[in-house]
Amino acid sequence: MFQHNPPLSRRDFARLSAAGVLSSVTVPWFETLAQAAAIRRPRGKSCILLWMDGGPSQQHTFDPKPNGEFRAAPSSVPGIRIVEQLPQLSQCMNDMAILRSMQTQINDHYDAKYFLHTGFRRVTGFEHPAIGCIASHQLGPVNDDMPGFVTIDAGYDIRNDGGRLYRSVPAYLGPQHSPLAVNDPGRGLENLRQPDSDLDARLTMLAGSERRFAQDYPSPAVSARQAAFNRAVRLMQSRRSRAFNLDDESASMREAYGSHRFGQSCLLARRLIESGVSFVEVFHRGWDDHNGAARNMILRAPWLDRAMATLIRDLKQRGMLDDTLIVWMGEFGRTPGDGNGHFSNAWSTMWAGGGINTGQVIGRTSDTGRNPGGTVTQRPISPPDYIATLCLALGIDIHQNFQAPGQRPMPVADHAAQPIRELLR
Repeated sequence: MFQHNPPLSRRDFARLSAAGVLSSVTVPWFETLAQAAAIRRPRGKSCILLWMDGGPSQQHTFDPKPNGEFRAAPSSVPGIRIVEQLPQLSQCMNDMAILRSMQTQINDHYDAKYFLHTGFRRVTGFEHPAIGCIASHQLGPVNDDMPGFVTIDAGYDIRNDGGRLYRSVPAYLGPQHSPLAVNDPGRGLENLRQPDSDLDARLTMLAGSERRFAQDYPSPAVSARQAAFNRAVRLMQSRRSRAFNLDDESASMREAYGSHRFGQSCLLARRLIESGVSFVEVFHRGWDDHNGAARNMILRAPWLDRAMATLIRDLKQRGMLDDTLIVWMGEFGRTPGDGNGHFSNAWSTMWAGGGINTGQVIGRTSDTGRNPGGTVTQRPISPPDYIATLCLALGIDIHQNFQAPGQRPMPVADHAAQPIRELLR
């Protein structure tokens, strides 16, 4: 029946690769090409996680100290001060909440990243699903033509090694909940285009062959490959895949976010959330400031402040902020004083939107900005507390169990977690 249709060419495979087949993550198989165009979010909310890889300094951002290197400036909420280098964000404080009492107790980059992405400590031979994969599993519409979870590489300006980059994995949730990786926001998904009838026919032929192979040789690797092709084909067919193309945005909007790669990543994240993606992680590398945080933060502050404030205002203007939670953080903070070391005892995260109780600071650290200060003096928050709160804010039931290998029940969040109730409505 298909004898006149040539096999997939190298270029065709390149297009599929751009849509997620070879994106360093495993991503169900080609079942149907026609998907409903309507965006559905029947459960919960969406999230944009802004991850500063390497560990941003709390006293040079959201927890300035009287004798610190940066001056504290008033915000739009009386009594709340952040560093003066973030003037636009300070005027968004009514839509923000700052958690100043995070405690990881892990100073190793990778183990801390794992802990804060999963809510569980890393153990050899076992993997827990990352929060983005959990959101895809719990909030993403089934068989949607857009992925439930997308990661965006926002690059880095300062090549400060933050250790091995953590790559989110779905573990026992299945490969269909792996993140789709965007390596450059300005390029989106390269080579992604609407397939023509000839390519459709060849994909149909390939689908039959792959199904027979999967039946004869069932394995996790084959399931992962099928998952990747399924997502690629759906994206190629979807009109909503235009969300990956920043060229569709006006010049004024792109300028508002700033020309820096982080700003364009934030703009792409908004477009993806708007198109129905449940969870977007933007990661920017190079925050391991062993030469001191002040000089580097002076360089970062203009594009960071501009992009994050614009994202908050843009979502609010579009009526999306109450349904979109923004979280800014890294794997830990920096040592009190100049911030030249890892510091997991007392550090900050920033939350915005998502229908949470904003315009407040939760937790407190000691007033000194010099060693041996920097201890939590009020409302300590652990990674399990943080993950449980994030799940509840998104509408995910933290009391349910997943099935891990061996029919082992695994909770969404650690049973010892204490959600931050003052943050939740």
